[in-house]
Amino acid sequence: MSEPIRNLDEIRTDIDNIDAQLVQLLSRRVELAQEVGKVKGKDNRPYFTPERERAIYQRLEQMNPGPLQNRQLQAVFREIISAARAAEKPLVAAYWGPAGTFTHMASILTFGSSTTFMPQDNIPEVFHAVEHGNVDYGVVPVENSVAGVVPETLDMFPQTNVKICAELYVPIQHHLVSTAPTLGEIERVYAFGQPYNQCRRWLKANLPHAEIVESAPTARAAQKALEDPKGAAICNRLAAETIGIPILVEHIQDDPANRTRFIILGYNEPAKTGNDKTSVMFNLRNRPGELVKALKTFEEHGVNLMMIESRPAQRATFEYIFYCDCNGHRTDTALQSALEELRQHALETTILGSYPYRDPRDV
Repeated sequence: MSEPIRNLDEIRTDIDNIDAQLVQLLSRRVELAQEVGKVKGKDNRPYFTPERERAIYQRLEQMNPGPLQNRQLQAVFREIISAARAAEKPLVAAYWGPAGTFTHMASILTFGSSTTFMPQDNIPEVFHAVEHGNVDYGVVPVENSVAGVVPETLDMFPQTNVKICAELYVPIQHHLVSTAPTLGEIERVYAFGQPYNQCRRWLKANLPHAEIVESAPTARAAQKALEDPKGAAICNRLAAETIGIPILVEHIQDDPANRTRFIILGYNEPAKTGNDKTSVMFNLRNRPGELVKALKTFEEHGVNLMMIESRPAQRATFEYIFYCDCNGHRTDTALQSALEELRQHALETTILGSYPYRDPRDV
């Protein structure tokens, strides 16, 4: 026989009792975080430790009995960790703004809402804000699963000394926003490179005669659409809510699996987790076979390359800097051996950071 259904007042009394216990436990957790902060301040340790946070989330998933889903549990604890971290030391993070961009969204997903966020006008300003110590961390996009790498991000590494201390992937869900009541009244679409390219087929099929007006980033495009009664913009839900513009059509991205990888800039050196990624930058002599020799060092030592990209070297015409991501931590024996051999072929080799690997499907 099924258990009798209790009345609403009894259920709510239990909820209130649990809430009271949660408040006490959360207060105690923050007190412990403050104690941790004193140790970190004394030893000059970083307050944002992505390797520690990964371990927390993994442990929570293992002990989760349900019915709360793992992603819901992680969202709850992201804010708990953010509040506890703020009790250790309030953090400031720069991102490519204005408010409502995908980079803003990535910043919130990384640090939680108890962090102070400072929007920057462009990607170079995010790098400089970190390098000059104006903020603790920076968040920038580095590659998209459809449109490829973000060159503005890669081009900043030779110009600054900032490192990569974490990464995350954000699903890219584009919406068409407008104050116009129907698609037939739209004459202009405000968008820029990557969002436009990621929605090209939908725009061709549904707004073939609309003028595409260059406007970056997505939040600024939404603002222009708000001011134009015959205009529309491509943006995310956060931008639409922040700007206050209605969503006319949801999910107009051509690829439902579209996602962007973001990197966290700072000076952390995350500890090894056993599932890590290392980013490396190097340049070579302009001679036949040099790139083959450089890449072969990774193969010979069993190091898997996950991405390689070349960008023009700004100090020399028609010379290039190579960027690669590889499996492993900089302290791994195999990767250390591969990098040591790479230095024998390269003119200059720079480790941009080792940090916990994030599965692109884990969004």
